Amino acid sequence: MNGPALPRALVTGGSEGIGRAFARRLAAAGYTVTVVARNEVRLNALLDELGPGHHALTADLAAEAGLRRVVHELAVNRFDLLVNNAGTAAPGPFADVPLEAATSVMRLNCDALTTLTHAFLSGARAGDSLVNVSSTLAFAPMPNLSVYSATKAFVTSLSESLWFEQKKRGVYVMGLCPGMTATRSQPHTGEGAPAGLVQTPEQVVTVALAALRRRRRPTVICGKKNALFTAATRALPRRTLLALLGGGRTSSPQACVPNGEPT
Repeated sequence: MNGPALPRALVTGGSEGIGRAFARRLAAAGYTVTVVARNEVRLNALLDELGPGHHALTADLAAEAGLRRVVHELAVNRFDLLVNNAGTAAPGPFADVPLEAATSVMRLNCDALTTLTHAFLSGARAGDSLVNVSSTLAFAPMPNLSVYSATKAFVTSLSESLWFEQKKRGVYVMGLCPGMTATRSQPHTGEGAPAGLVQTPEQVVTVALAALRRRRRPTVICGKKNALFTAATRALPRRTLLALLGGGRTSSPQACVPNGEPT
């Protein structure tokens, strides 16, 4: 006699960083995990680590064909949890960044996330959950990461609205806001980033999963120091905040990007 089906999760940007940590922890917790990313080699290496029963989907979510493939996956298979983690950045002064690079950030961080969110919520049931990975830069307009911080403000605002809309259905939506997070391309602190401010992907996921069990808060900020940072962004006058963020930058603005690299 077969037992109850295992819960299923789909994690985008799953080959590195926070997405990889999500995949590993969810698999250990008994989920059947489908991991989405562009890099097939790293995806297959992760599948070997996760063991049998899990799945990989190679797709570039910034491209229409890749996005359609994941939308189809959400349509034909039932998932209890979607983790929208895929994201990217185009560091540098806005006018110096090629327009295609800036719009590509918007396609992945906003358009793809919105499309997958809609596909998931359209078929979600009571008890299901959605995690949209945002950033503490959602609360701080960052010079030299202007488009990235603007996209994360969008993700956080969208997630908070959906949290309210979906709670009457029993579906939980979380906007997850990490700060600086060590990844393959950002192994420790990055230039100018104090070690005490940098979290590991595993620490971020621990906070996220604890909040997922409680299913209470629309926005989850990872760690006390990041919570203090976001509180300060609300308390400071906007001009003062911009002066602090812009004047304190180094040549490595990507040090503030939670995922550290395109996923």
